[in-house]
Amino acid sequence: MRHTVRFIGLACLVVSLAACGPGPQTPAGEGGPAETASPTPDTPATPEAASTAAAPAGDLVPKIDPASLPVIEAKLAFAPEAAPPVSRDHPAKVIVKLEVRELVKELADGVTYTFWTFGGTVPGPMIRVRRGDLVEFHLMNHPDSTVPHNIDLHAVTGPGGGAASSFTAPGHRTQFTFQALNKGVYIYHCATAPVGLHIANGMYGLIVVEPENGFPEVDREYYVVQSEFYTKGDYQAKGLQPFDQKRAIGEDPAYVVFNGRDASLVGDKALPAKVGETVRLFLGNGGPNLVSSFHVIGEIFDVVYAEGGDALSRDVQTTLIPAGGSAIVDFALQVPGTYILVDHSIFRAFNKGALGMLKVEGPDNLTIFSGRQADEVWLPEAAPPAQAAPPAEGAPPTGEQKPYREGRP
Repeated sequence: MRHTVRFIGLACLVVSLAACGPGPQTPAGEGGPAETASPTPDTPATPEAASTAAAPAGDLVPKIDPASLPVIEAKLAFAPEAAPPVSRDHPAKVIVKLEVRELVKELADGVTYTFWTFGGTVPGPMIRVRRGDLVEFHLMNHPDSTVPHNIDLHAVTGPGGGAASSFTAPGHRTQFTFQALNKGVYIYHCATAPVGLHIANGMYGLIVVEPENGFPEVDREYYVVQSEFYTKGDYQAKGLQPFDQKRAIGEDPAYVVFNGRDASLVGDKALPAKVGETVRLFLGNGGPNLVSSFHVIGEIFDVVYAEGGDALSRDVQTTLIPAGGSAIVDFALQVPGTYILVDHSIFRAFNKGALGMLKVEGPDNLTIFSGRQADEVWLPEAAPPAQAAPPAEGAPPTGEQKPYREGRP
């Protein structure tokens, strides 16, 4: 009885949540621009062409007949692997099935945490559909779960992003359907009250809605989501760590990591690539609190799809990803070596875990990057000796002050 009352109370809270998904579309001719028509077969596959691929002119909402759509099951992928591109040239009814599991897993070496997950991993699997698809979503909550869960997909146009429709008690399954109206990359997350706790425990992932003509082809695609964990113990304190509510409210995480774990993308788990290839990163920020300043040390993003939409920027060094937001970055590889992925709020990278690696193999290009060409002692003869500062009033004598020469102790 106690659990039933709790479930009902939580359900009421969920129903009151505001929608997080995209707002209604403005028809052409009513103050909103019509989308650009799809390029002709002779048009190069540029990011601009792909990002502006659209429904027929004057019709912003793809028209479908649900009864006539082919039915397929979504091919999900777990980080760092990206779900495969959509190869269809027509809409379909796409079946997506996710199971919620509450699991004790490693957060760092020697550190465990009770994660709440979509599909048993943090982040949850990447979902990939095509604009105009009809998505039939099934959410199952494992009988061993301790609380109800749901899902708010930011790609959904409708109240709560599907949260109220998917509110699922342990041992139950729910289902709802939505049409993917807006192309882009969207976060999904649990929105059961208390929402912050469910997100902080690992309940988030990405759903990609491809434009009708798809994205420009690249050689490799990866899936990376940044997030924070608020544990009672500090960074890398050993043992099973409980959630710390006070720390979460104060936005003082013990961990800021990629793909749900400290060192998830380093060493033998680094992302592989080769010289001459183009890499695409689908990036998300599960939060729940911090904005990511995403940067790859030694690379420049050739193209950034800002906030996962179709606003393109070129030649970008660092891109901001808000909590509950996303981005796509594309870049070509010209030089071999290890490239470091970081949140450039830099103490998060080197002191809290927001660090990964991209290992690139292939021939050197000494014109683009020479590597070290000199390593010599430098003792400028003209440099005057440094003058010792006078001791502070009342300070004990410090002994003889030795002159300092740059480059020597």
